[in-house]
Amino acid sequence: MIPGSKLPQTGTTIFTVMSALAAELGAINLSQGFPDYDADPRLTALVNDAMQKGYNQYAPMAGWMPLREQIAQKVEKLYGAVYNPDTEITVTAGGTQAIFTAIAATINPNDEVIVFEPAYDCYAPAIKLMGGTVKSLELEPPDYRIAWDMVKRLISNRTRMIILNSPHNPTATILRQEDIDELAALVKNRDILILSDEVYEHLVFDGEVHQSMARYPELQERSFIVASFGKLFHTTGWKMGYCLAPAALMAEFRKIHQYIVFSVNTPMQVGITEYLKDESVYNTLPDFFQRKRDFFRDGLSQTRLELLPCSGSYFQSVSYKHITDIKDCDYAIQITREHGVASIPVSAFYSKGTDHKILRFCFAKKQETLEKAVERLMKL
Repeated sequence: MIPGSKLPQTGTTIFTVMSALAAELGAINLSQGFPDYDADPRLTALVNDAMQKGYNQYAPMAGWMPLREQIAQKVEKLYGAVYNPDTEITVTAGGTQAIFTAIAATINPNDEVIVFEPAYDCYAPAIKLMGGTVKSLELEPPDYRIAWDMVKRLISNRTRMIILNSPHNPTATILRQEDIDELAALVKNRDILILSDEVYEHLVFDGEVHQSMARYPELQERSFIVASFGKLFHTTGWKMGYCLAPAALMAEFRKIHQYIVFSVNTPMQVGITEYLKDESVYNTLPDFFQRKRDFFRDGLSQTRLELLPCSGSYFQSVSYKHITDIKDCDYAIQITREHGVASIPVSAFYSKGTDHKILRFCFAKKQETLEKAVERLMKL
């Protein structure tokens, strides 16, 4: 028996497709967003030590309390926001699980959710699985700024949530103060929740400030904020993250969370707790990734590809519209096969497959990896 699909239009993600192609061809994989260098040995030693000391059974459903306390301290120091570790912080199996859980906890059939495209591909399926309706607003290159007058037109009496992502995947843009002002005015006196995907919160460049919803009490009180230890510690394979939300929202979040994963990897939580006490592990990340960004951009500037702005995240988008009018999915595959560098076509982040002839590269790689990739792309 084959049941009717709940996501009939959904297939294998483009990330899986391009990573598999890169592996098959031995290409340099700048498609999927993960580092090719090791995490800090201090962190892995702390996790190993936790295992050796016997922290190998279930953690509390909401997360190891010392870790939640450490997260609360971090958030207060960075953003001036106070979260109760007992009722307002939950450790999750990665950012994607937190996003799914927040949507599952709050979106009912016929609720409308505003999503800005290009969008990370987990948002829309989760909304649809809950019976909600995706209201998409397409952003356009090169700057991908939000047209807030258009957002106002999308709002109806069924609008339940707005999903934001800053720093943004795939465009590498960030929210600025004017965006926060527009958002705050828009949701004022409206029963609209915010799901703020902030997994790249520490990857903000050129002295810019990360505009977390936690900075603004009027936004914090209606927001689920999602963060990622995978992005923070170069450990994407650990699938560790957390969610912040006011107690009433978090209570609903945990009702769903407990039946999806119940609790998250205990020794990793114990190790991360100790590691987070060193504030330099996240305070030095902007400079660390900006050096990679600058190195990669300098190299790409010598190719025929046209650089788009990159203010945050570890992604660099490029336009090739002056080179060819081939579809971006086809061009990404062609470059992988002919030049040995895998990327992601940005049309994959649009529900309608909108093709602006733009590819996304991940620069969370060793310098020698980026050097080799540039050398190959020079031959385009």
